Order: sequence, then structure tokens, then C-alpha cells
Amino acid sequence: MKSFFKHNAAVLFVYLMLLGISVFFIYSYKKTDLHLYINQLVGNKFLNLFFYYITYLGDGIAAVFILFIILLFNTRLSIYCITSLLSASLVSQTLKNFVFDDITRPVFVFTYFEKHHQLNRVEGLNLHTHYSFPSGHATQAFAIFMCLVFVSKSQGLKFLFFTLALFAAFSRVYLSQHWLSDITAGSMIGTISSLLFYYIFISKNKLQKLDKPLTDFIKR
Repeated sequence: MKSFFKHNAAVLFVYLMLLGISVFFIYSYKKTDLHLYINQLVGNKFLNLFFYYITYLGDGIAAVFILFIILLFNTRLSIYCITSLLSASLVSQTLKNFVFDDITRPVFVFTYFEKHHQLNRVEGLNLHTHYSFPSGHATQAFAIFMCLVFVSKSQGLKFLFFTLALFAAFSRVYLSQHWLSDITAGSMIGTISSLLFYYIFISKNKLQKLDKPLTDFIKR
């Protein structure tokens, strides 16, 4: 695992730094004040369009598509990503639906409890009201893309995949679908899941025979 931390030190440092900043703000300010501050960004046509579409990287349909592409290139890697995604999603959905099921989303709070504030909204978006914590999209994005971060040899690719996960998670706050605390927790669940299964499937060199594209097995 020493080589793992050596090759991923830069990305992990940036993630932990951003995580620390996020946790600091979460515990220092009211979540409604934090959300209103971030919500000031909404309105720029480019940003609205960008976050409207990039949020789908954390969606279930996009996850299936990404995992299928990975499967075509490397079967073991796809098993690693699928296991990370399913495990992280199970934790996220359990927390969301059975533990923190009383936590409502921004649009609900600002409609019924913070009526004196009006949210800036992105047109054409259906805003959800309940089951806010943690963010499923953030969880899924980090569960998949951090797997790709950890197996990539190129630092450029590592930061590309990390940035995609980060943008997908942040889009949930930008679009007022979640609070900052929701995406922070989701990113942690996804990252821990990808770390755990990296240790199981990759660092232990298990299933090395599956380090082939799916097509190689079909040809047989």
C-alpha cells in the first residue's frame, strides 16, 4: 500500500484539504446561510448549463453506462468499480431512507421555513424535497471515479477523474438538490468504499486473470 499512497498522494491531499474546508464551513455556519451563499452563483447561463448536465455523472443510468465502458476495457477493474458503487450506494440509501429520513432538502426548507429568502433556480429542473442526507449522486460519483483515480497511472487522468467526481457532487448544491453537508458525506462514503475495495481487489492482486477486456472472454 506504500506505493498506492505515493502515487495517489497529490489527489488525496487535495481531497482531504477540500474535505477539511467543507467540514469547517459546515460546523461554523448554518446550512441555510451556506446554501444561500453558494446559491448566488446560480444565474450564469454557462454555469447553469454546465451543472445541469454534469450532475448526471452521479445518476444511476450514467453509472451503468460508465461501468459498461469500463467492462469493455478491463473486467477486473469493472468488478472493482461495481462493487465499490453497490456497497457505497447501499450505505447511502440506508442512511437516507432509514436513519436520516427526516432531513429535508433546500427547496422544502426555503419554501416552508425560510420564506423570506428566495432561491435562484435553474430552469427545467424538478427539485426534490425529502431524503436529503447523504447525497446519492455524490456517493455514486465518488464511488466510481475514485476507483478510476486509484488505478490510473497518469497524474493527469487522476485529477481528471477526481474533478469529474467533484463537479458532479457540487452540482447537487448548485442545483439546490442538496446541502453542502449532504455532498460532503456522500463523497466520504464513496471514497472510503473505493479505498476498501482497492485493498481487496487491486492491492492483493486478486482476480488478475480478469485483467482483460470482456471481449477476450466472449471470443473463447
